[in-house]
Amino acid sequence: MKQIIEVIVSPKGEAKIETKGIVGGECRQASRFIEQALGAQVREKLTAEFHQHQARDQTIKEGQA
Repeated sequence: MKQIIEVIVSPKGEAKIETKGIVGGECRQASRFIEQALGAQVREKLTAEFHQHQARDQTIKEGQA
């Protein structure tokens, strides 16, 4: 799935940042530069993707005897 950072600006000038396709805490890291540029955060709503754990590739090697 693509990783998307969407910035929505209301007619009143309020900005909302949504990340899509980024799981776990990585969404905060990915959007941090935008949040810092926009100023103080008013509130945060965490999505189901935030609470998912990112699947990691694992390689299991058998010991040599």
